[in-house]
This record gives sequence, C-alpha cells and structure tokens, in this order.
Amino acid sequence: MAPLYNQDDECNREDPAVKQLFLQGPSVNTRLLLVSVLSVSLMVLDHRFHHADNLRSALSVLIYPFRYLMNVPSDVGGWATDTFRTRRGMQDELDTLRTQNELLRADLQRLTFLQTENLHLRSLLDSSKRIGQKVLIAEILTVDLDPYKRQLLLSKGERDGVYVGQPLIDARGIMGQVKTVTPFTSTALLITDPSHALPVMINRNGMRAIAEGTGQENRLSLPHIPNNADVQVGDLLLTSGLGCVFPAGYPVGEISEITTDPSLPFAQIIAKPSARLNHNREVLLVWPEQTHTASATGPNPCQQYQQAEQTP
Repeated sequence: MAPLYNQDDECNREDPAVKQLFLQGPSVNTRLLLVSVLSVSLMVLDHRFHHADNLRSALSVLIYPFRYLMNVPSDVGGWATDTFRTRRGMQDELDTLRTQNELLRADLQRLTFLQTENLHLRSLLDSSKRIGQKVLIAEILTVDLDPYKRQLLLSKGERDGVYVGQPLIDARGIMGQVKTVTPFTSTALLITDPSHALPVMINRNGMRAIAEGTGQENRLSLPHIPNNADVQVGDLLLTSGLGCVFPAGYPVGEISEITTDPSLPFAQIIAKPSARLNHNREVLLVWPEQTHTASATGPNPCQQYQQAEQTP
C-alpha cells in the first residue's frame, strides 16, 4: 500500500538556497571596518575621558588569579632549591662553624689569666706563664664504660703529633691529658679519673692546691687544705703550670662545697669541673709553649724537668 501524501512534510522541507539567504550576514570587510571604528572610539574615549579605568581595574582583578598561578612554578622551584639542600652540605657547614666556635672560645680562656697577671702587677716580658697557641681538633670515638675509670678514645694519634701527657681541653676548660698513644688513636685520662691529679691555683688569691679525680662525673677533690685556709665557695680554679704538663691559666673548675670538722686537720673541699666532660663530641689537643723562656746560658727549666722524668 502506497504511503499517504502529507502536505506538512512538503512545507517542512527547506530549500538550501533560501536558508543561505536568511543566514547570510554582513560581509567580512564590513565587520572589520566596524571593529576598527569601535576600537578607535574606545581608545579615544579612554585617552580623553578615562572611561575605561573602571573596566581596566575590574579586568585586573579577574586576571590576578591567573597571573598568580603562572608565577607558582617559579616560586615553588625557588622554595624547593632553598629548602631541599643536601644534608652533606649542611653538615659540613655545621662542622665548620662548630670548629670555629671551639677555637674562639678556647682563645677567650686567656682573659682570666691575663687579668690575674695584671692584678699581681706582672709585666708581659716577665710573665712566668704563657698559654700555647697550637691546637688540634680530635673527635671522641668511644667512652670507657668502666664506672671506676674516666677515659676517652680519640681519633688522633702519633702520626698527628700527639704525645703522652699532652693536655686535653674543650671550650670551657681542662678536660684531662693523653695517657697512651697509638699511630692512629690515643687514650685520654679525664681529670675526674681517680688516678688523675692536677696542680691548680685559686684565681682570687693565688693559693696553690692539687685537684684530684673522685671517679664521679662532676666532682673534684682538693685534699690537704687546712680548715682555716682562705677558700670560698665559688672560687675559680686555674691550672698553675707546675709540673710543666698543663699550660698555666686554663680554667679547671669552681669550688662548690666546703666542709670543715674541728676534729680533722683538713677541710673537705669539692669542686665542679669547668669543662663539659660528658657532653662533647670534639676536644682540643694543646701544644703548650714552654712556661719559662730559656736563658742565653742555660736550657729551659721545664725541659730539664721533663728530661729528668724520662731518665731511668
């Protein structure tokens, strides 16, 4: 059966030529001319009457987030460069600053001794003691865990010029002296070791004494001091230079306790070490200058003393 003819379908069919006629707008040249005239008009109005200022401000607000996002990669790159520095570089810088700090603080220890010399009217040329200049940084490798010993193993040895009896200090004061030396390492005896004794003097009045180790962490004993001796809590102890082992003028400790008993001839005096004996990673090995200058006709007294000690 043949399909029925529908007049509406015929009407709905559009002629392509008719559609093109109704959809055709102004020509391209006409559009270009209109856009050019509009652009020139806007520029003139903006230049003469500033009518586009508000529009420009509004557009800048809208564009700002996009401008910020465009700068994000460079900002993130700069932040990452500053933040993610290599650990090795930071550690090297820290070690350099720590070493410089230790050397500077060790040099400041001379001030107390020089002030004492001035108080006792000593001239520089006739000074009987002088602090050495040459030092060497040594790292603490191990600590002796024996509760009756206070010893350290250091990273410097005979090939570095370390010798038996060499003084050991930190930035605050005397720590001890070298006990044994091997080609690559050395063993140091702390001043708190029970077998260690150190000649000291009281900075306030120049009184001499011996500071002995007690085996305890922060305690030194000053034996054989009479009950009526001029000793006070808080007195600073300095190395006296006697024995030609430790350079004179380095802080040793501070008197913290004084106990007197009329039935005993000597007072019980306890001092706290100035050095941080249990809180250091590096120490300073000192080459002290001779405490007495040699005369024109005779050898240095300290050299004579050391030679006599080494002679069997």
